[in-house]
Amino acid sequence: MLFLLTLWLYLPGFLANSFAMMWGKWLPKTGYGPWPIDGGRTLSDGNRILGDGKTWNGLIGGSLTSGLLCMLMVTLTNDGAGAGLLEDNSILFSSPLAGSSGAWFAVGGPMLSAFILGTFLGFMCLVGDSTGSFFKRRRGLKREGDVSSKAPILDTLPFAISVFLAGQLFLGDSWLAGEELRIPMIALVLFTPVLHRTFNLIGYKIGWKDVPY
Repeated sequence: MLFLLTLWLYLPGFLANSFAMMWGKWLPKTGYGPWPIDGGRTLSDGNRILGDGKTWNGLIGGSLTSGLLCMLMVTLTNDGAGAGLLEDNSILFSSPLAGSSGAWFAVGGPMLSAFILGTFLGFMCLVGDSTGSFFKRRRGLKREGDVSSKAPILDTLPFAISVFLAGQLFLGDSWLAGEELRIPMIALVLFTPVLHRTFNLIGYKIGWKDVPY
């Protein structure tokens, strides 16, 4: 069950890509944006630095929405040690703030702390995703219209690795950096391509994405 607990605790980071996609697609419909992070610039290889798919509205909006999700998670768990116990009394759902007393993000009460934590995880997810996009484009594996970049590893693993690495390096006073979560983290990284594909297919079916990848 540590696998599910780890996925739950890091959910704001794992869903940041979906949130960023929503902001990247919906905000421009209001007449604002999109604003590509690379400003349309190319490098010496002739390819864009990141491409039109990586925008400021997606990065900022996705990160902040992850913060809101973390607030919801804390509300659902009543900011307690856990809600929902297994038959062996182990914790299935825990507040992301559990064990975070004194952590850098634990300021101004549980709701503000949750917003800061969720925004941080979302931001690190999108930084990892942009890093993967950068290296894809250096190899010429860019997406063209409805044609996938055909680089599933670089499409998925960088954001998961970035989220978990950030948790281990910067969230040392909370459950999210617990040593017992490291093996589940590795398992989740390996399982991320399946999760990412599933979320993308769902988003495509309900009209949130223009392409199923």
